[in-house]
Parts: sequence; C-alpha cells; structure tokens
Amino acid sequence: MERVILHSDINACYANVERLYDPSLCRGPMAVCGDVEARHGIVLSKDELAKRAGVKTGMAIWQARQVCPELQVVAPHFDRYLKYSRMIQEIYCQYTDLCEPFGIDESWLDITGCLLHPDGKEAALEIKRRVYRETGLTVSIGVSWNKVLAKLGSDYKKPDAVTVIDRAHFHAMVWPLPASDLLMVGRSTARTLARLGIGTIGELAQADPDLLRQRLGKMGLLIHAYANGQDRSPVRRTGDEPPPKSIGNSTTTPRDLVCDRDVWLTFLTLAESVGARLREQGFRCRTVEISLRTPELAWSSHRTRLFRPTDCTRDLLECAMQLFRECHEWPGPLRSVGLRAAELVRTDAPEQLDLFTDYARLSRRQGLDQALDKIRGKYGYESIRYAAAMHDEQLGALNAREEHTIHPVGFAHAD
Repeated sequence: MERVILHSDINACYANVERLYDPSLCRGPMAVCGDVEARHGIVLSKDELAKRAGVKTGMAIWQARQVCPELQVVAPHFDRYLKYSRMIQEIYCQYTDLCEPFGIDESWLDITGCLLHPDGKEAALEIKRRVYRETGLTVSIGVSWNKVLAKLGSDYKKPDAVTVIDRAHFHAMVWPLPASDLLMVGRSTARTLARLGIGTIGELAQADPDLLRQRLGKMGLLIHAYANGQDRSPVRRTGDEPPPKSIGNSTTTPRDLVCDRDVWLTFLTLAESVGARLREQGFRCRTVEISLRTPELAWSSHRTRLFRPTDCTRDLLECAMQLFRECHEWPGPLRSVGLRAAELVRTDAPEQLDLFTDYARLSRRQGLDQALDKIRGKYGYESIRYAAAMHDEQLGALNAREEHTIHPVGFAHAD
C-alpha cells in the first residue's frame, strides 16, 4: 500500500496569532519582529500583505519599513504561539498518532490506512476546516506519497490551500520549480547547484549523481533522490522524537563585546543554559563549538574535542574561552556569540577513569550545578546568580535560555 502523507503549515503563524489578540492589526500589512533595543530587530514573521510588499523573514526592521512604509510592527509572544501550536497538534492527533512536528508551525501526518479518512485530499480539507473553526487560524496542506513532496505541496499554494502531488502529475508540478524550493536545499547548496548550471528541481533530478556527490558529498545524492520523488523516511509517532545530536544556545548581546571580560560574561550565560539543558536531558558532550559574529555579520566558528565528556557549566565555560583565545587574533567587536555541545553521550553511559582528571574538583562542580538547577527550578533563574555576572548590568542580566525560545524539533537542514 502506498503511503499517504500530509504536511500542514500554519499560515503566517506568529502574525495571525497576534491578530487573534488584536483585531485592529487586520487593517494593513504587519510583521512580528524582535526587540530593537536588545538588537534583535529582525522580521520573525510577516502576513500576506507584507509579503506581497517585499518584506522577508530575517530582514532588518528598517529594511522592512523601506519596502513597506505602512508596516505595523508587533513584538513576539512565544507563549501564545506555543499555545496555538499545541491546540492544532491535538487536532492532528485525532486523525493519526504518526504526527511529527517540524518547528512550531509545521507537522507531517501519516494517514496511511486511516479508516475514517482514507482519501488524503478529503482528510486535508477536513483538517483545514477544523483548524479554522476551532482556532481561527488557517493552514496550507500538501498531500503526497512521502514527506519531502508533502512539504513541497504545502508550500506550492498559500495561504489556506490544499495541494495534492501525485505520481501522475509529479513531473509537471515539481520539476519546473526552483531547486531552492526542495527540502534540504539551502542558500549555500543552491549556490553550488547554480554554479553547476542546475536551477530547477527537474535539472537536479536529471543531473549526474557522481558529480553531485563530488561537489556536495552524501547530501548531493540525498537531494538527487528527493528531486526524483524518492524519500522513505518515516513520520515519527507523537512523542517519539529522536535524541538530539547537539544542544546549543546563541545570543545577540545588548551591546558589542569589546574585550575578553565581555566575552567571558556572555559565555558564562550560554554555558549555564547549555549545561542545564544537558543535565536536564541526561546527556554529556564530547565536543564543544563556539560561533562568533561581528557587527558586519561576518561569522566564524571554532570547535574542539574534549578529553572526557562533560555537562558541567564551568567546564563548558573554560573550553569556550580556550577556543576563543586560540583564535589567531582578537576578532574585533562582536555582535553575537554562540556555544554548542555536540557528540552527545548518555549521562549513565560507562566511563573509563583516568589518572589525569581531578575527580574531587569535578565532584564539587557537579554538586554546584545540581544545587543551582534545584534552586532555579523552584524559584526561577533570577533567584541565584554568579557574583561575577553582577559587575555588568547589561551582559550580566542576560538569560540565554528563557530569552531564546527553543521550538519543537525540526528536520535536519543541510545549510
């Protein structure tokens, strides 16, 4: 039996949720944007009117207002978006338990063999009607025989639409589309394909697989298969998310970082967030990576493999600063920094003891982390802080974990 896969995408999720709370926003183009004062002033979501005017996600607010002077700017409320995301997920789960979130506003559903709604298009139409009736939001839904094409279908026509991509119309509908519309083809991959003279999905499908492998590695073969309609990845059961491959946090600081002390304070906040999440999820990391971004948005990253896996805040901080100091020279003022823990292992995994680790000091650090986690879990993040963080009102007050919402797990992306 051929699979019947749906991909449902909440149209302009952030913007339309804000309209539910403030109907006056319906009078013109609007966008949900970050906090300019905190230097997070970019477009996070825009409505259809703003999109038609040329406003794009990720655009700076001043740029968005240049292309759309009448743009209404609204601050984000992530608790609202998560609330409506969960409400819509509950609707999906009434049709199948194979319901896999892809970010906060998208989901795949596998309704193969669904006795109540065996026809994918009819099921999609009913889900679309129910979502609007019960939440006031609209969704666009793609229907196909695999996840990649179902997602392509949900993007094919927006807003508030159902698009079926079946085998009979696959070539006519999909192959003329830009290669960048395909899942896993980001900006960098699209540029590489363009240099090879590949601009459409059809050209990608007919390209030499060996050439794609030489230029893009395994990813080249993967997107070649996708372009030919081949994808066997399953839709995961609700609540059956795969273990994370990495845990990280980044932050755009309220002012430029101009010295080692500034960088240390910011990495302290990030190490607290990453370390707490590692401990909460029962992981330690073998690899630590930092990322640096200048005011001109030039980006660089550095990583190292640890002698032993860790989940200690202090270990992560020391490793981050060591990586930073190993840069050939001070990179100049920094606008944002990031810290990522990778190559994760379970906390309860067997560990080979050695003669070089100070286990007494390690035990003290672990005890301190556990005490901080317990206090903050009961009384909140601000209830206890490192004294060193009190020396700078702006940088010391950062709370990377709570100020940067972590959305439901998404599909891995190439770029």
